Amino acid sequence: MKKNKIKNMFRILLIAGSLASLCFVPWILVKAWILPLPKSIDEQISEAVNHGFEGMIVYVDQAGEQPVTYAGGFMNRENKIPTNPDALFKIASISKLYDAVAVTKLVSSGQLSLDKSLAEYLPELIGKIENAETITLRLMIQHRSGIPNFTDAPNFWANPTKSFEESLALIEGEPANFKPGKKYEYCNTNYLLINKIMDNTLGYPNFQFIQKEILNPLHLNNTYSSVSNVNTENVMGGYHVGYPHDLKTNDYGMHATAEDVGKFIRALNDGTVFKNDEKEIYASIYKFEHDGWVPGYQGFAKYYENIDTVVIAFYNTTDPKLLNWNLSQILNKRIYRIIKKSNNE
Repeated sequence: MKKNKIKNMFRILLIAGSLASLCFVPWILVKAWILPLPKSIDEQISEAVNHGFEGMIVYVDQAGEQPVTYAGGFMNRENKIPTNPDALFKIASISKLYDAVAVTKLVSSGQLSLDKSLAEYLPELIGKIENAETITLRLMIQHRSGIPNFTDAPNFWANPTKSFEESLALIEGEPANFKPGKKYEYCNTNYLLINKIMDNTLGYPNFQFIQKEILNPLHLNNTYSSVSNVNTENVMGGYHVGYPHDLKTNDYGMHATAEDVGKFIRALNDGTVFKNDEKEIYASIYKFEHDGWVPGYQGFAKYYENIDTVVIAFYNTTDPKLLNWNLSQILNKRIYRIIKKSNNE
């Protein structure tokens, strides 16, 4: 009898604790989670717009079916222009997948070595980046270098750097966050340095290599290195809560359509982007999907192996507290559930 009473009390405490924890969760997240699952992706996009996202694009490529791109909301809030499913989007850190494939191809051809150190590749950084002599290219790709993240500098996004030198200056001379290889810590400085190493090795901007070896063979004609290379009328507007202006003219790196990113993710996962031993090399150093965030834009490039489906989800609204980031994670899971449910019907 005593044991039952203790068990009941324990259950009550657990329930009370769970209810109390809900008090600290923003209601919008709870609402998005508990709402009945929509019957279609179009309905889920409409729900996302009702939750506060200005616009959204979703690309779905299910094996054996024709890929479909969905869109909702506005790509231009000021003029109420509906979202174009073929709009260009700032893909942010999703671009690291393209960088990792490029490195893989250069390693396979013998132009780069994963075990060569940062000091060997960029000797001018000895004394400026701690542990440069023991940080390898492999550790940088895998975010295990311990190098401080330059985008974590105070107010970075209010006044982003415009060059390699400016970006590097934000962390030069700073102590390492940990010894190389001892931890994992996501760090944009790693890929800043990797891009510099590729440029030096190739003797020209590495995006030209990406274009020749990755984009052209896959017929990805709507992927660009920078906003300066596109007609901004075709770029999805980007909005950051608390900032009044459209951010689409800001240069945050690569731009692509959801369809182009989806085709790349499919080729990455089925191996058609690789030759010879490249897929084996790549699998040993990096992952096969990625998220990306810059002010005004957050994107998710996912491959669901259990249903052999690629899903690209673009949201053009962000906020300082990353509430919209957490909200989009919930919506992404719901999109997956909608697809999976439709497969079972």
